[in-house]
Amino acid sequence: MKLALTGATGFVGAALLDLALAEGHEVRALTRRPQADRAGVAWIAGDLADGAALADLVQGADAVIHVAGVVNASDRAGFEAGNVAGTQAMLDAAETGGVSRFVHVSSLAAREPGLSAYGASKLRAEERVQGSGLDWTMVRPPMIYGPRDKELLDLFRSAKWGLVPVPAAGRASIIHVEDLARLLLALATASSVGTIYEADDGVRGGWRHRDMARAIAAAVGRKALVIGVSARMLEWAAKADGLLRGSRARLTPDRAAYFAHPDWTCAASAGVPKALWSPRIETRAGLAATARWYRKAGWL
Repeated sequence: MKLALTGATGFVGAALLDLALAEGHEVRALTRRPQADRAGVAWIAGDLADGAALADLVQGADAVIHVAGVVNASDRAGFEAGNVAGTQAMLDAAETGGVSRFVHVSSLAAREPGLSAYGASKLRAEERVQGSGLDWTMVRPPMIYGPRDKELLDLFRSAKWGLVPVPAAGRASIIHVEDLARLLLALATASSVGTIYEADDGVRGGWRHRDMARAIAAAVGRKALVIGVSARMLEWAAKADGLLRGSRARLTPDRAAYFAHPDWTCAASAGVPKALWSPRIETRAGLAATARWYRKAGWL
């Protein structure tokens, strides 16, 4: 196939790009920065606000896989621009360019739009996709981990020092980035349309936060003390992170509200049919491999 891909230089998009090329697909990939030449890839300079670049991106494509999005922003306007307006721009480009197949990466956060500006923006983006008239399919991933991930890196670093703070109560699902990439690529050719899938590692009911913290500690070779953090403490931690790291803060007030929610598990009713896809990477093994990658890259 010829695929038009956004977010190809990010965590999920890079894994998807590697897989697509390994399977022999041609990829047109949007990028804001110059990239090294790579066989099978046509890099398209621009961003989601550049209509001419998006028109170039979808030229001759069989399907669009829209991965790009904003997970951290200083205000609602930042989420609106990156997740809602950016998605609408891609939908417009696909429709104008005659590309009907559209695979959209959303988030479980869209299920609870009142909790965070991020979740609200992801739901609004979903609504734009649903109203587009294209042959769309969406995935709401839970927590994503694997090589190149910076979102869970702080937990691995904390585990290395023997202390892991997690929300005091609740459960969450998780998925390895390579499993998610396989699903997105499968959906680009799937016949099912108009469906929102929630995909995880196959652990029904997800993981208790404490159990996940212990699994991360084991991945770095430690037995860490797991500290349950209340919603109020998460708010304070977000303020502290903002003071210490400013715009580079990982735990913003918006994310603190998101993390405090007790149920971020994938619904079995929204699962992907096994004939289409199933996870391959067992999470404890995947976490250990991720820790090894972090060490090799000098991140841990």
